[in-house]
Amino acid sequence: MVSDAEARDPGNSASWTPEGTGQVIDGVHYHQFDIVIVGAGGAGMRAAIEAGPHAKTAVISKLYPTRSHTGAAQGGMAAALANVEEDNWEWHTFDTVKGGDYLVDQDAAEILAKEAIDAVIDLENMGLPFNRTPEGKIDQRRFGGHTRDHGKAPVRRACYAADRTGHMILQTLFQNCVKLGINFFNEYYVLDLVMTEVDGVKKPSGVVAYELSTGELHVFQAKAVIFATGGFGKIYKTTSNAHTLTGDGVGIVWRKGLPLEDMEFFQFHPTGLAGLGILLTEGARGEGAILRNASGERFMERYAPTIKDLAPRDIVARCMVQEVAEGRGAGPHKDYVLLDCTHLGAEVLETKLPDITEFARTYLGVDPVVEPVPVMPTAHYAMGGIPTNVRAEVLSDNTTVVPGLYAAGECACVSVHGSNRLGTNSLLDINVFGKRAGNNAVEYVKTAEFVPLPDDPAREIRELVQRLSTSDGTERIASIRRELQEEMDKNAQVFRTDESLAQVTETIHGLRERYKNIVVQDKGKRFNTDLLEAIELGFLLDLAEVVVYSARNRKESRGGHMRDDYPKRDDENYMKHTMAYLTGDPHSADAGDHIRLDTKPVVVTNYQPMERKY
Repeated sequence: MVSDAEARDPGNSASWTPEGTGQVIDGVHYHQFDIVIVGAGGAGMRAAIEAGPHAKTAVISKLYPTRSHTGAAQGGMAAALANVEEDNWEWHTFDTVKGGDYLVDQDAAEILAKEAIDAVIDLENMGLPFNRTPEGKIDQRRFGGHTRDHGKAPVRRACYAADRTGHMILQTLFQNCVKLGINFFNEYYVLDLVMTEVDGVKKPSGVVAYELSTGELHVFQAKAVIFATGGFGKIYKTTSNAHTLTGDGVGIVWRKGLPLEDMEFFQFHPTGLAGLGILLTEGARGEGAILRNASGERFMERYAPTIKDLAPRDIVARCMVQEVAEGRGAGPHKDYVLLDCTHLGAEVLETKLPDITEFARTYLGVDPVVEPVPVMPTAHYAMGGIPTNVRAEVLSDNTTVVPGLYAAGECACVSVHGSNRLGTNSLLDINVFGKRAGNNAVEYVKTAEFVPLPDDPAREIRELVQRLSTSDGTERIASIRRELQEEMDKNAQVFRTDESLAQVTETIHGLRERYKNIVVQDKGKRFNTDLLEAIELGFLLDLAEVVVYSARNRKESRGGHMRDDYPKRDDENYMKHTMAYLTGDPHSADAGDHIRLDTKPVVVTNYQPMERKY
């Protein structure tokens, strides 16, 4: 029988049982892998495909992998293949930079656009069933903000599989992971990142996870850790995000004292089903669908005369809200606009847009073939997140790399999306930077040693679980979450002011106090989702506060951040990234006591900031 100390000593390899079983010490299961990937969506599995053949790799997911939110992405994946019309990666780079309102790091945008072509070909070779042209090439369609000749006209750049592109990518990546024998730990919630200081440098030594089926804790020791945990759209009520997108990975990194970048920039997708937020892909407008107000006017012609309904998402979302605010909304309460697909015909809708056609019929009782669909913006995508460089290495400040720690996908901020992500660049992002994270983690672990774990690496999480499980408060988790989401929808959505953001801040402080008095009604261990929702709520409160605090500090309007009281973009004072640091107790009464804001320069290579005209 090995001692606890021996079992935690990475040099004593004989003490470790085979992968997937784990040594059990004081009720905690221990595992050892070269690379641990947290999250089994597109970015996580793309990293695993690169890492698995070359290093002992584990993928830990709070969901079964094919239920990950990548599967909800509909419209396409951008790449300048030029299969349908002339295109090149430089035009794609320009569109990415301009679409992001020039807050994009242009070295990252160049990598994204250049490597897009190989990323699509990789997926094709893995077996992804893209739509095809009559000649058998991958078909491409238009998408918002993508143009030819640096903005002169729309271009067909989005590679797609009907309106199920994300679903097809997720299935294809999972099948290839299975083929490679990747180790999956499904329905394990990673709740902590274990950091150990070695020679004055903090490095990841592993993660702590909660096993949903048993309620037991697991410690995964690793040389390298990759976070690919997705976004945190559930800080809002009206959102296209799944219930699981509670920002766990971003929140874990935040609590470890590492910074978060550009958190004020949250994208509101223009076409969510009115009142529900369920997404209708931009691919519908790419196929020719038109946004109309109550009088039937194609109002985007007034705002973006060149590319009309295919303007970038931040612009379209603001125009829609403005139409409603000025009394031109449709419906009995004049609180939405209409997406008109009727002229596309049943064949196009049923073959190229079958999912959104079914969504409209199912959830609103509207048939897009014969009547327009009520739509309004829905919280969709976080441009901000864990700061990384172009190698997907996590940064502890503007330039310093945390050795062995990586992030990719929506949880990361490289910053390839700037202040507004172009449609179809997210599925591209997860493949390009997921692949980079996997490759660079492999290179790192070839020479790195295991970092020793602390004496009781699961202590903080065990105490958290114990405290919440035995809580006897009176506050309901769902009630606090609902109030947070409604307040964010009301005062920190498409349009913001200092007054509205101050109101959200005050509300969050009050909710934090109530959170101390929550009750977890389920006292069991097996599949205790009540307990996990309590933990997730803590992350939502943390991240909502950072979003609002960063937004209140940025006194300009740029991309997904629109300040009614500062309606102009201010390059002189705000052409820079926001870096937020946790410096004290988040339960403090004054938000300024525990959040410090700094800035980080924007990388500019070829494109100087100019006015965005479409």
